[in-house]
Amino acid sequence: MNTKIIVAAAAALLAAGGAAQAQDFQPKAKGDIVLNVRVTDVSPTGSDPITTLAGASTGLRAKVGYDVMPTIGVTYFFTDHVAAEIIAGTTQHTVRAKAPGTDLKLKDTWVLPPVLTVQYHFAPGARVSPYIGAGVNYMLFYGGDNKNGFNLKIDDGFGTALQAGIDIATKGRWAVNLDAKKVFFETDAVDRAKGVKSKVTLNPWVLSAGVGYRF
Repeated sequence: MNTKIIVAAAAALLAAGGAAQAQDFQPKAKGDIVLNVRVTDVSPTGSDPITTLAGASTGLRAKVGYDVMPTIGVTYFFTDHVAAEIIAGTTQHTVRAKAPGTDLKLKDTWVLPPVLTVQYHFAPGARVSPYIGAGVNYMLFYGGDNKNGFNLKIDDGFGTALQAGIDIATKGRWAVNLDAKKVFFETDAVDRAKGVKSKVTLNPWVLSAGVGYRF
């Protein structure tokens, strides 16, 4: 379902961009500040063994679910080609313990994962302008509820990110934005009362579609 949401949003936005092909637009340029408002899917990809505190296997694996939420990004252009973007938003994820015949909910948690990237824009003067980027992120886990008698503690921490995207200028200062990030992040989750722990590899895909306005 998460993939279908992003694909549908992307198709609608591309159609909007195509309808504006004959209209004037403002190219990207040094000193621009761009605000992007997006619908974002955050989909962790890891699946890690859950062990006892002594390291013995439990036969279970930790799996973190996806979420779709609105996010914002602010980009500043240092030159026509080089920019930096900060992305902010918060998503809710469910941590589960899985094995054949077992699917046990351990925790619902909110995550604040700001990402800062430095970007290179290949064709800032073109209507269709692709870019790539790389940077860092910080995963802050907060709120949520423990489930089924567990008391799981998840460590915050830093990760890295790769980015690729495209801006499709529509009219004036407006543009359609499609953006994909791969975040590399792993952390530790421990429940000392239950005597279990896991290395949790999130490594989420962060897929977004939205609109941007250039100031």
